[in-house]
Amino acid sequence: MSQFAVILPAAGKSSRFGDKEKKPFANLDGRAVWLRTAELFVNRKDVCQMILVIAAEDQELFERRYRPNIVFLNIKVVLGGPERWDSVARALEHVNDQAEFVAVHDAVRPCVTPESIDAVFAAARQHGAAILATPIPDTIKKVDSSKRIEATVSREGLWLAQTPQVFRRDWLCEAYARRSECREKITDDALLVEAMGKPVYVVNSPATNIKITTRADLALAEAVLKSRPDSRPNRPAHPFADEAEMWGGRPTRRNE
Repeated sequence: MSQFAVILPAAGKSSRFGDKEKKPFANLDGRAVWLRTAELFVNRKDVCQMILVIAAEDQELFERRYRPNIVFLNIKVVLGGPERWDSVARALEHVNDQAEFVAVHDAVRPCVTPESIDAVFAAARQHGAAILATPIPDTIKKVDSSKRIEATVSREGLWLAQTPQVFRRDWLCEAYARRSECREKITDDALLVEAMGKPVYVVNSPATNIKITTRADLALAEAVLKSRPDSRPNRPAHPFADEAEMWGGRPTRRNE
């Protein structure tokens, strides 16, 4: 079975979140957002390594609050850089030789389903590179700086990129080594691989695979998670967790 390293970037400034606490550390129905995201990968047999990237300014808080989780779940923590691609580049330096593929998944995207992860991992094995995405369902308008509509843009063939974005390890490492050659603004990892001329395939994903950017997104993510049947992890987040903490910080009811 091909082995995957999973990188979870969580070093952003959360400038649009509108809270004193950054969004990866915000409470999502009893557990931190980043922890709920990590739990989606930690028990997979095809995942050999997990790397969480945090900002240097958050290191003290993170150590104090989450050290038991990190040790128990065997997650490596790396300090990120000023931009997201700097953070991913630093994480790539720590990927184990065992990993044939690398998946990059936003630490603040906790609603991806196991089925979607299965599908994008399988597509990466087949093609070398694949990302989750969802087709754009709405009419698209191009507007000017005064918000006047200039044109209606055809949505045919347009997709909204999501994560995980999964690549052959050698492709992604080469893409990041050559990132200074990229003439476009780097908005995701797939762009760098595309710039090398490598094919990247899209795997259809539900629109519920949201990225938490604002406080409103946090409420939406909670609603999505609560709508799903028993998505709780099959082991506690750390060895000292009682049953209530293990299942989200409150007493459990099997059919809640």
